[in-house]
Amino acid sequence: MPRELLKGNTAMAEAAVRAGLEAYFGYPITPQTELLEYMSKRMPELGRAFLQAESEVAAINMVYGAACTGARVMSSSSSPGVSLMMEGLSYIAGTEVPVVLIDVVRGGPGLGNIAPSQGDYNQIVHGGGHGDYHPIVLAPSTVQEAIDLTVLAFDLAEKYRAIAIVMADGNIGQMMEPAELPPMRPLRTEYPDWSTRGAEGRERRILSSIYIDPKEEEVMNYRLMQRWRTIEANELRFKEYFLEDAEYAVVGFGTAGRVALSAVRAARAEGLKVGLLRPITLSPFPYARLDELAEQVKAMLVVEMNAGQMLGDVQRATKERISLNFYGRMGGITPFPDEIHAEIHRMVEQPLPPGSDPRAAWLDSFASVLHVDGR
Repeated sequence: MPRELLKGNTAMAEAAVRAGLEAYFGYPITPQTELLEYMSKRMPELGRAFLQAESEVAAINMVYGAACTGARVMSSSSSPGVSLMMEGLSYIAGTEVPVVLIDVVRGGPGLGNIAPSQGDYNQIVHGGGHGDYHPIVLAPSTVQEAIDLTVLAFDLAEKYRAIAIVMADGNIGQMMEPAELPPMRPLRTEYPDWSTRGAEGRERRILSSIYIDPKEEEVMNYRLMQRWRTIEANELRFKEYFLEDAEYAVVGFGTAGRVALSAVRAARAEGLKVGLLRPITLSPFPYARLDELAEQVKAMLVVEMNAGQMLGDVQRATKERISLNFYGRMGGITPFPDEIHAEIHRMVEQPLPPGSDPRAAWLDSFASVLHVDGR
């Protein structure tokens, strides 16, 4: 199909429609409101369900109910709205029904602002809701990836009866780029054998996240963990750039990874052997690949649009064996390539000792840039 100039939010919405979305429930919040607005017209014109709920809490519980019927369902929101959905997401995980969520991340904490951020990493990647479960988390860096990963999210959610989240920072939701939409899939005519679509001619099916007996709850948790092991083994995704001969590595996802690639290319042009690892699945996370890279490179630089939330996962993978450096922008600020380029030079020329705290070093150096006294 031909490429079109598409905005990230509407592109993800249309990708979901073409992936066979049957019902959408959501609530407006910037910078993802255009996604909901697009759905409000597109879904009814196709004879599919759209409902603007009275809150994010209501929206995710509507998603929960619809998912129990086996339908392809989703919601979308942004950071504080997703926080409100966490209890419902935990119920969904405990009931083992497939759901897709798109989170277009904005600045925080608190109500924050409507500028792009990656500050939802902890609440999305490390579970958010209560209990032992892991969502599948996909992080696009372009509008085309946002389209492709939205379609993939539906397939993965159904394959594993899990929650699949596309975590796109606000830049991805708001930018316009040439991209290609997938063909329209037909709506399903058959539903899973666990779905609750009527009980005529069969025994009743009951879906619930309530396990009063702790032994039964433990069995359910064990089932979730075993399923997660399968996901970790089969659904890991990342992209590598210039790592074949790299002596230094940059790690970044989403927009931060995209901007870092420009900085890596500039450093390469100067003769520095720098490469980039860009995780696409933040959950599961590429621990094993980072473990391998720690044996290859002299130092790593982690770049994020937050205060170092993915940094903890990189530290876990590298086990304090190499110099680990960090550069972050917070509150809705997107770093420029020249900022990251300067940090690459700092990593090469003044690497932190292995085992030191890269976040503390970053904060100490960054205070002078911001002209703040730490209060």
